[in-house]
Amino acid sequence: MAQIRTTHVGSLPRTDALLKANAQHQAGEISDEQLAEIVTTETDAVVAKQKALGIDIVNDGEYGHAMTEKVDYGAWWSYSFTRFGGLEVLDHVPEHKPTPEGKLELDAMTDRRDWVAFADAYADPTSGIHLADRKPWIFPTVTGEITYTGQAVVQRDIAALKEALEKAGKPVSDGFVASLSPASAARVGNAYYEDDEAAVWAWAKALREEYKTITDAGLTVQIDAPDLTESWDQFKVEPPLEKYREFSRVRIEALNYALDGIDPDLVRYHVCWGSWHGPHSTDLEFKNVVDLALSVNANGLTFEAANARHEHEWKIWKDIELPAEKYLIPGVVSHVTNIVEHPELVADRIERFASIVGADRVVASTDCGLGGRCHSHIAWAKLETLAKGAKLASERLA
Repeated sequence: MAQIRTTHVGSLPRTDALLKANAQHQAGEISDEQLAEIVTTETDAVVAKQKALGIDIVNDGEYGHAMTEKVDYGAWWSYSFTRFGGLEVLDHVPEHKPTPEGKLELDAMTDRRDWVAFADAYADPTSGIHLADRKPWIFPTVTGEITYTGQAVVQRDIAALKEALEKAGKPVSDGFVASLSPASAARVGNAYYEDDEAAVWAWAKALREEYKTITDAGLTVQIDAPDLTESWDQFKVEPPLEKYREFSRVRIEALNYALDGIDPDLVRYHVCWGSWHGPHSTDLEFKNVVDLALSVNANGLTFEAANARHEHEWKIWKDIELPAEKYLIPGVVSHVTNIVEHPELVADRIERFASIVGADRVVASTDCGLGGRCHSHIAWAKLETLAKGAKLASERLA
């Protein structure tokens, strides 16, 4: 019988104990060692829970990426603010380093064309997509050479996950740790490097240390790269597609530099269109950059395939020859709806991909991280239905 394996994108709901500990740590009320003890304890529990629900390829829930509130869309990114040198939070952001003439430069996040087009809905507290009442984002600026300073913290996360895997009776090869892409990291301000491209390459050099530390431990690293598709919306005026592809190609070259020498079997590349709940009316079609995604030195490709804006895009794989060493990790349950998908729908979605690339090259997943985006009860119910749907699909594909 063909067995469809299951995983998820990374972030899982934080426990009350972990949220409290992160807040206390930020306030200086508990030490690094005390926080590490709590992270380890909670990681044990979250791995055991994933296994109990039938999730095969598990992680630490990103419990090492600090959150202090239950709703947090940005911990996948903001964790980096404390793991790299050369960053400062400034009262006054200095003049932005100019981008060379003829090259694209991202506008402010608040300039997203979708946010502008639906500004009334995003500003309305009754709309269900209200953004204004969330905790304000505080972004650092690059003011010096970017260096990796997170060695102790990433080792803490690795040790916690490996210990939890052992307790759960799972091999190290079934564990992954998320780390952001150089292009995603480089979306903070740059007041040091010559231009944005130079900053991206500097981030790649620094992030390489985190990627290697994770993979040297035998774990898979998941590269969180919403930048490939999400950045398309972060220009006030829609750019020419070829210009955008050129913009993205440079950033993938920087990522591949950071991954050089790392076994692609230990790398999965995550593409999404952003976690915010809203219309996503200006999302880029995946077909326009899927070749770039496949050019990453990663054998696993995870992407959104379950939400209402992108579910139809499974069809593009009919016209793509998937390289022999690569496999797909499509989202078959969504993080942007409170509806818990029926296992039969999940199975249908899985079978679409299996019918094209083969059941042995499909790992069923979520569209994006559930932690900080869904209520914890709903998030865990979605993982349960994911596992049930994969089991049903496996039976049908036997």
